[in-house]
Parts: sequence; C-alpha cells; structure tokens
Amino acid sequence: MPDPLRILLIGGSGFLGHHVAAPLIEAGHEVTVLSRAGRERPPGTELLKADRRDRASLAQALEGRRFDLTVDFLVFDAADVENLLFVPRAALGRYLMISTGQVYLVTASIQPPYREDDAEGALIPEPDDPESYEHASWSYGVGKRRAERAVLELRETHGVRAAILRLPIIQGEGDGSRRLWGYLERMLDGGPLVLPNGGGAPARFVYVGDVARLIARIALEPPRSAVYNLAQPDSMPLRDFLDRAGQLAGVKPRWIDASWEECKAAGLDESGFSPFAGRWRSLLDPSKAATELGFLGQRTEEYLPGVVRWHLEHRPPSHAGYAQRKLELDLAFRLGARAGRAG
Repeated sequence: MPDPLRILLIGGSGFLGHHVAAPLIEAGHEVTVLSRAGRERPPGTELLKADRRDRASLAQALEGRRFDLTVDFLVFDAADVENLLFVPRAALGRYLMISTGQVYLVTASIQPPYREDDAEGALIPEPDDPESYEHASWSYGVGKRRAERAVLELRETHGVRAAILRLPIIQGEGDGSRRLWGYLERMLDGGPLVLPNGGGAPARFVYVGDVARLIARIALEPPRSAVYNLAQPDSMPLRDFLDRAGQLAGVKPRWIDASWEECKAAGLDESGFSPFAGRWRSLLDPSKAATELGFLGQRTEEYLPGVVRWHLEHRPPSHAGYAQRKLELDLAFRLGARAGRAG
C-alpha cells in the first residue's frame, strides 16, 4: 500500500472540495483545506485560513509547510497562480488546477463538442456593458484562460509539475449553486415552465463523485498531459434531461417554449431563471481523459436518481431565479394564450 500523501485543497470547503476530500481521506491521505472564510471544512481535514489573493496572507499560512499535491479550486486569474506558487519556503508538490469549459466559450470560431486544443484561438470580443451578465461570464472565462496559460508557462519554463482539469456544469448531491433545484422547485409548484429556445441544445454535465474519484487517482498517478476535459459520456437535449429529472421527482413538467428575446423582454434574467439554457454552458469532449486517464463518468441515468433524491430530501433554499417566477408565469400565460388562438 502506498504511503499516505499530504494534500492541500485551495478553496476546498465548497461543494466540490467536500466531495474531493472524502475519497482522499478514505485512502489514508492527510488533507488540509485552505480557505479565507473558514467555512465548514470537510470532515477529517485540517483548516488553514488565508486570503489566496494576498501573498502575505498566503505566506503566513503556508511557509514551512510541505505537501505532495495541491488541488486549486479557487483560481480565477494569472495572479492567483503566481501568488500561490511563488510563496517562499513552501513546498506545494504537484499542482492541479480546476478550470472550466468556459475557456472555450470565450474562444472565437470553434464548434462543440470542444477538445483541449480548441482553447488556443483568439478571444471573442469583450461585451460592451461592463455591468451585464454577458460581461461577467466573459470575464470569468478570460480570467480562467489567463490562469491556465500561467500554469502552462510555469510547467514549460520552470518544470512545475502541473495539470489542468476543465469541467462543465457539475451535478451532484449538496450542490450549493442550486441550479438543478431551480428547475425542480418550479416543477413542484405545479405551474408551467418557460424553456428558452425549447431546450433543444445538447447538454453534457459531469457527476461530482466521478471528478472526486479521478482526483484521488491523480494523487497517486500523475497524468501524462497538461490539460484534460472531464464530462459524462452521454449528451442529450436539455429538455430531455429536465424531463428525466421531473419524472424522478414525480412530476411531468409543462413546458412553454420561448425565444431568449421574449424572455428578456418579459424581464427574465438569463443568469437566474433558466441557468442551464443560456449560451454560457459548455459541451466538452472527454475522449482524451478516457484514453489517457481511464476516466469514464457515470451516465445521466446512473447519477441523476440520487441527485434528484438528495434535492427532494433536503429541500434547499430557493434558487435566486425563483424570485422571477411570477414574471415567468405571466409570460407562460401570454404565450400559451397566443398558441391557443393560433390553433
């Protein structure tokens, strides 16, 4: 049996961090979580408090510490990488950056499903309104892309043992984003749901437990390449995915199709009311991870029953988009009445 490793999780007190910590601890590794807020840490871990954007704070927490692997969930730009990896007298071991499929969505002239090399192209133009959801999403993807390039440069020029995992939207028990709950809650209230563009675009997510198990393997078996996409093996139209979720919750959703223009004209905010239906949802090709890492995520029918059951048993607080439910129902009534007249 291999010797236990010392593993640092940066920002590991969140949803993904809790799931990642569990198999590492079960395997006997020593897991430390670094977090600014000091939120509830995963059971069995040590907590270090630091602001990862402040080099002095990081140095105070990490100087003199030695780790075999650092997993970074909380890196948003190149400065985050540099502030961490240049802390003096801290041995952080191999470095694993958790990135996002959004690096593809800010890249021009590529088509899904996205492969790892697709993120090398020119950027799409910056949205005009700096206060808009579009601009915030663009900035997030661009910042992640800069952070990735900093990691890759350190790997190439300084021999830093680093790798990057790009993830789509994560599905799982305990999901603090409450995005799936945003749909389930609206299904359960009995009213119709407006689905932008009919939900026909393909959706491919990833199950949180599969990500956690792969990271536990990577702790022992360093990956050969620098960048990998992770995603479940199957994809389907978003509407089919949501229909399956509704069936598991014991309801049959009543859909009203609408264009995004109609939704926005009705005051519905793309960031909240239908979070899986907007353009900022990536569709990743996981074949490289399957070939080189043996990664094969669970299919929708394997993980979704447990995820829906968790939401029904725990009844999380309402998703932020539920505040727009009346606007959505008003739009559904108008569109339904119009369809009835047309028929």
